[in-house]
Amino acid sequence: MKTRELGRSGLHVSAIGLGCMGISFSYATSLSKEDGVKLIRDAAERGVTFFDTAEVYGPFVNEEVVGEALRPIRDRVVLATKFGFDIDPESQENRGVSSRPEHIRRAVEGSLKRLGVETIDLLYQHRVDPNVPIEDVAGTVKDLIAEGKARHFGMSEPGVQTLRRAHAIQPVTALQNEYSLWWRAPETNGILDACDELGIGFVPYSPLGKGFLTGAMGKDTRFVNGDFRASVPRFSAQAMEKNQAFVDLLLRVAEDKGATPAQIALAWLLAQRSYIAPIPGTTKRHRLEENVAAAAIDLTESDLADIQAGAAAISAEGDRYAPAQMAMVGREAPTAAR
Repeated sequence: MKTRELGRSGLHVSAIGLGCMGISFSYATSLSKEDGVKLIRDAAERGVTFFDTAEVYGPFVNEEVVGEALRPIRDRVVLATKFGFDIDPESQENRGVSSRPEHIRRAVEGSLKRLGVETIDLLYQHRVDPNVPIEDVAGTVKDLIAEGKARHFGMSEPGVQTLRRAHAIQPVTALQNEYSLWWRAPETNGILDACDELGIGFVPYSPLGKGFLTGAMGKDTRFVNGDFRASVPRFSAQAMEKNQAFVDLLLRVAEDKGATPAQIALAWLLAQRSYIAPIPGTTKRHRLEENVAAAAIDLTESDLADIQAGAAAISAEGDRYAPAQMAMVGREAPTAAR
């Protein structure tokens, strides 16, 4: 497995990471703890060194699975987790975003315990809290890094100005935003430009369009209870029928390369920036093997031009989230009181 540096941070990770959310959260095909541990260890055996989780996944249980799986090889992997939601420890109710400094500290202590580690390699703010100045958030993470409880600071789905303000307090190592062939907003909203300028790594989540770009679903797909995609506009039957054009484009390129649509989708992302490291998730070993193999695919300039021309002729149908989730992305934090 090839490795990449996230920006100019000195943090090196496998070119393809593993998003662990789906092992125990959001999809109807969650794995048992035993099977989840096995899948994560299978990924490590195949060269994956970059593993992503969050306290809200489960909530809590995903960190426990990831921690148990990686404990024997802790010194050989990069472990990322996230704070930023107010979760009732008893009822496990998610009461919304919270990045108050005292809450961050409680969340990090809980993550350290569940993961069974002394230090979190990459600590993300999961979503911007519109009630807390980002300077307070970044300052708290800076203190946690000084205390040895975290090594690097990351953010997920902030507005550009909030990213810049945070970076001025504590350098941001990685930005985790959605990015794929069918969601290319980071190219036009200033996010990738800021990463270029500031030396920040980029970690695309949902790099396979929440599974759609694999070609495994279409307009006749029906999602079972517990699968969050059932509420996502981009996964309505009408939207999937129109968005099939993305899969058809990937299929055409994949046939020439002896690859799969998913592998081309991942290879395309890797070709966009040298500091990009996508984190596709899966609960299936054959998909894990497929995703890992994408790191070995080299797309030529001609391939990339063909994909660019084909994608430019397609307009994606449907929002990528339901309205409540869309409201939490691209937020700007309030200005710190003077």
